[in-house]
This record gives sequence, C-alpha cells and structure tokens, in this order.
Amino acid sequence: MSLPSGFRFSQSSLQDYVDCKRRFQLRYIEKLAWPAIESEPVLQHELFMQHGRLFHQLAHQYLIGIPAERLVETIADDQLMTWWERFVEFATHIDDQSDIHIQNTQRFPEITLIAPLLEYQLQAKYDLLLKTEQDTFIILDWKTNRVHPKQTQLAKRLQTRVYPFLLVKAGEHFNQGKEIAPEAITMVYWFTEYPDRPTIFKYNQSTFEADQHYLQSTIAAIQAVSADVFTKTEEERHCRFCNYRSLCDRGSEAGDFFEQDLELSTAGEQDLVIDFEQVAEIEF
Repeated sequence: MSLPSGFRFSQSSLQDYVDCKRRFQLRYIEKLAWPAIESEPVLQHELFMQHGRLFHQLAHQYLIGIPAERLVETIADDQLMTWWERFVEFATHIDDQSDIHIQNTQRFPEITLIAPLLEYQLQAKYDLLLKTEQDTFIILDWKTNRVHPKQTQLAKRLQTRVYPFLLVKAGEHFNQGKEIAPEAITMVYWFTEYPDRPTIFKYNQSTFEADQHYLQSTIAAIQAVSADVFTKTEEERHCRFCNYRSLCDRGSEAGDFFEQDLELSTAGEQDLVIDFEQVAEIEF
C-alpha cells in the first residue's frame, strides 16, 4: 500500500492527485520538501499570499463577533482595505442581492468536518457555514483570485465536490442529529475582486451520488498505485507553478506570477495552473 496508515484526504490532496499523480506522491507520501519558489516575481507572489491570509483572518474575526470598527484599525494596506470594505458590504447588505443572509442566520465560521471514506478519512475546513431558518445550509468560501474563474472551471474543482459531499456525510451535528439532505445545501464562492459576482452551486441527490462514486473511485485508485507508477502529468502547464518542477526535469525557472490569472481566465479546467487552495485555505 502506498498510502500511510490513517491518511486523511482533503480537497487539496485530491486536487494534487488529479492534476499530477507524481506531485501527490512527492508531497503526501514521500513528504518531500523541495526548496523551489512557485512563481516570480517572488515579492509580488508573497505579498499576494499574505493579503489572502490577512483577509481570511479579518473575515473570521468579524464573524465571531469582533466589531468591524476595531478590525478596520488594523488594516494598513490599500488592497486589503478594499477587500475588507467589499466584504463588510457583502456581509451586511447581501439581502438585496440573493438569498444569502449572513446577519440573520446561524453562523459557523472556520469549522472542520471529518468523515470516513473507504479505509481512510476525508476532511474539509469551511470558511463559513450558514444555517437558515428553513433548515437549509449555505457553504461560503472566500476567494482572492484576481480573475473570476468560469463556473465550469469551478464545477470541476475538487473543493466544489468535497465540501457539500462532506457536509452531507458529517454535518448532522448542525441538523438536530439528522443527516442533511443534499437538496438543502448550496455552495457559494465569493470573490474579493468581484463582490457582486458570487458563483453559486445548488446541490442535489444525484450530484451527491456522483460525487460519492467519484471520490471513492479516486481514493481506491490511489490506494492501488504502487510507488513506482505515480506518473507525471502530461499537461506541462501544471508544472510551471509547481515547486517540484526541477526535480521532475520540467524546468528550473518559476512561472510568471502575472501570467497565472491569464491561464485561469482563458484555459479550460485541464489547463488550470493556479492553486486555488493556496489563496483560500488558510490555517491559523
């Protein structure tokens, strides 16, 4: 067996496997730290990542009850201030835009759910889970991407499949001990650069069954692979922003940070090279 005992899958690890089996092996089985930068210019890349982390921290602090006027005093960057003002507007006046009512629902920010899947576990950390008065559930995820992805791109991302699926499997705590029906779940991506253009996915039973089959099949395939059969991706554009590229003889120079959004806005899912999780999943 290639996977270590007790391995815990996430959308990040599954996305790595889908994008490049070799990257999954290096990162999660061999746990190899490879000292290569992901994109250049380095300072712009690091600043972008830092802004993403700080924004997620601000959103979390606001959602647990720290007053907005206190939080705004901690913001010294213009871009972060713009994101913050858009977020507060979204959080307080969303009633006029859709059925998402952050202020008048039960809010569960920064929660982690875990459920068994085959002999392993599946986990996800949610930016925000909302429960409405009608006992429906809204998964909200903050994105700081500079280009708005197409809905078809996001639909194929493992995050879009894992998050609602896991809420069905492990969310009974939020539903009086009963399993949440797939039809009661909506997933929403909200973009700091496009606050009026959230991407919304309505979940249902057939999608849940398809996701369950896909996730189980993918994990079974990983389990069955021997250590010498984790192949490199044939889509070498995935390699441009991968820190293992020199190890795999796929180039020694990092991709241009300013081209990441161009790839995202014009390519199909198979051409997607930016790592969504690095700008969205923040541990702190």
